[in-house]
Amino acid sequence: MQFIDLKAQYAVLQRRIDERIKIVLEHGKFIHGPEVPALEEKLANFAGVEHAICCGNGTDALHLALRALDIGRGDVVVTTPFSFFATAEAIELAGARTAFADIDPATFNIDPASLDETIARLKRGHAGRVAAVITVDLFGLPADYQAIEPICRDHGVKLVEDAAQGFGGECGGRKAGAFGDIATTSFFPSKPLGCYGDGGALLTHDGALGARLKSLRSHGQGSSKYDNVEIGLNSRLDSVQAAILLAKMTVFADEIQARRKVADRYSQLLSNYVDTPFIPDGFASAWAQYSVLLKDKAQRDHVVEHLKMAGIPSMIYYAKPLHLQGALAYLGHERGDFPASEEVSDRIISLPMHPYLSAGDQDQIASCLTEFLIVES
Repeated sequence: MQFIDLKAQYAVLQRRIDERIKIVLEHGKFIHGPEVPALEEKLANFAGVEHAICCGNGTDALHLALRALDIGRGDVVVTTPFSFFATAEAIELAGARTAFADIDPATFNIDPASLDETIARLKRGHAGRVAAVITVDLFGLPADYQAIEPICRDHGVKLVEDAAQGFGGECGGRKAGAFGDIATTSFFPSKPLGCYGDGGALLTHDGALGARLKSLRSHGQGSSKYDNVEIGLNSRLDSVQAAILLAKMTVFADEIQARRKVADRYSQLLSNYVDTPFIPDGFASAWAQYSVLLKDKAQRDHVVEHLKMAGIPSMIYYAKPLHLQGALAYLGHERGDFPASEEVSDRIISLPMHPYLSAGDQDQIASCLTEFLIVES
């Protein structure tokens, strides 16, 4: 059994993927070939934005977003402590300082009330210019942008949406990737829309930001390859990866629906035994992961081992919140500073999730988990 079964997806898409790769091999334009702008157009149309700009990976996308918004040394960027390290890493790479607001324990996303309080406190403390917020659409569920966007406007800060896990999700009738000043996504293979290597993209309604992002991803390019108007990055999506993504986009909407059916079935099987994911009214998840909460860390560790012995893979996203990571020790945080994030980190476990997960495999996973919990209780 696979945690994410990319082979099953390839079996469905093999002809389309192979044909598109063959075209790239024949035309030989491996960097910024015609597949890249074609993909950018499809991404923009899918998310409902004016501009999509592909880049090398999701971390670069976050870094490029901050650079395009002129965020750097002396600035503070507020984000969630319950995320992959790249979220804070991009802030630090831009020269800014990371600050955290705790999560809503029901959705695992940044809590709007905590965000509002955090920005106000940082301003009162004169910690530097509070320049931006990076939200994370965790496990496929968009953050509460109907509350977050007004908070950012009221405080005069920029908003960057990290939609790497949420691309394909919805909030208030709008697609993930359409929120904030700039949204980013990742095409890492395990993401809902993933390629066969690294890749990323930025999405925006702002034409000037879109043009600057195109320059920044290619060494700060100006009017030509050898005209450089600012310091940028070498962060380009190659044509082969774009070709693979173009093939995958032909079934992406169907795969999101299949993920939702898998998630609904999981919840039916497990809701009497564990805390299953909560999806608020007006939201739709892309179901990058299916994550449940167990009683405590000890029980979680026992469940991981029990599933492993039965040949069932599982993952823990994320065992250590960002504010407790050694690389950010200079911020001076300790356990207890963000209790909701810490509790979720201790209790969470993610189960196999992909559009091609069979009902039989789901039954096996659910039976193994629930039988263990019944015996333990």
